[in-house]
Amino acid sequence: MDSEISNNPAFQEVLNTLEIDRKKIASTYSVCYTVFGIAALVIVGGLIVGAATVAIILSLIPIIVGIVMLFQIDGDAQKYKIAYKNNVVATALKKINESLTFVPQSGLSEGEFISSDLFTTEPDRYKTQDLITGIVDKTSFSFAEVHAEYKTETQTKNGTRTEWHTIFKGIIFVADFNKNFSVSTVIRPKSFGNTVGAWFSKNIFSFGNTEIVQLENTDFDNQFVTYSRNQIEARYILTPAMMERILNLNSKSDETISISFISSKMYIAFPLSNNYFEAPIHTSLLVPDLLTDDLSIVQFMHDIVHELDLNTRIWGKE
Repeated sequence: MDSEISNNPAFQEVLNTLEIDRKKIASTYSVCYTVFGIAALVIVGGLIVGAATVAIILSLIPIIVGIVMLFQIDGDAQKYKIAYKNNVVATALKKINESLTFVPQSGLSEGEFISSDLFTTEPDRYKTQDLITGIVDKTSFSFAEVHAEYKTETQTKNGTRTEWHTIFKGIIFVADFNKNFSVSTVIRPKSFGNTVGAWFSKNIFSFGNTEIVQLENTDFDNQFVTYSRNQIEARYILTPAMMERILNLNSKSDETISISFISSKMYIAFPLSNNYFEAPIHTSLLVPDLLTDDLSIVQFMHDIVHELDLNTRIWGKE
């Protein structure tokens, strides 16, 4: 955590107050786990000695106690998590950029997720949270965590089995590109292959005149495949400098990114397995590395504007 933040008395007071709440919640959860463990041992013991019915009846007491405790503490846990995001994370973000705003309950709308032209499959289940917006010089941007899934249903002799499959889980970054593109240009990983549910615009399959754009950067073409219905505009966007910047950005990401340019926006999909900005329950808030991972990912997203030189206005919006 930034020393300027951690040494701030008001911020430290917030952490101290939340730490008291955290300990209470963690203690209650621990008691509940213990109670449920006792119930399980009673049932197992009853099965061993041949008194399963008696064991199940006896186990109902700790089970009911545990459920009641969980129900009672759930409201406190939710308040604690919200307070952590609003009072700890949101405050810390201001040290990166004063313009950053954090809206935990909001995210990237499902409509924009679909219209970003990055994904083959429309989601049957869609979750998004932790929207962060800001401005770097002339460029406005936003990003949010997204988890989109589609379902398949298989008929079995016991009925219908539903399975959920991930379309995308990670962060979607959106930035103003200062030009209204006439068509969409999509850049996807070369390793995309035929993977179901990977990131690639369905529009690419919908229009017969969509073509692979051959670019003059061998490293870029080895890493990505670029599609567009306007070869000239695609090359106008993907200048030699822009391709080098995208390659550099991709090298800093754990997994290969995917990008689209549509309307007047740039969308970048970063697949990630971690959930960020979540309040710890079973570990202390009063540790120096409390916000290290969270601030690192925000700084990374924030720096994309400079990384891709989005403040250089080579176009005006039409």
